[in-house]
Amino acid sequence: MRALIQRVRQAGVTIDGRVHSRIGRGYAVLLGVGEGDTEKEAEFLADKTANLRIFSNGEGKFDHSLLDVGGEALVVSQFTLYGDARKGRRPDFTGAAKPADALRLYEHFVKCLRDKGVEVKTGVFAAHMTVEIINDGPVTIWLDTRGRETAADK
Repeated sequence: MRALIQRVRQAGVTIDGRVHSRIGRGYAVLLGVGEGDTEKEAEFLADKTANLRIFSNGEGKFDHSLLDVGGEALVVSQFTLYGDARKGRRPDFTGAAKPADALRLYEHFVKCLRDKGVEVKTGVFAAHMTVEIINDGPVTIWLDTRGRETAADK
């Protein structure tokens, strides 16, 4: 499972010209589900996302998490994070999970974030959306559960 996390001042999703969801300060999370991903990856990634310390303290150092600052999360499904463009000119998306599996794990990730106390808004799975992101910093972090290391592994 992959997440591209952007620290934002605000973000929103518009579908067919209508605002579907909008957040203030927090994270825009573009979430990709890969073939073979399970609930375990969704749970790990939700925990990492909620506790990732990329908000600055009074000295300007990254020291506060989304939970610490009471930020919101806008989570948008993004199968294109599994686009492989190493060969040719058209990305290959065969590494992305099948839609039914991706939807289930996307929803599980969102539930896990909410269970941690994060206010979560979403896009609409498989819809054509306009995503507006006002990046703060800019700060953009890439997380991938493949090859992950947990605190228990150290």
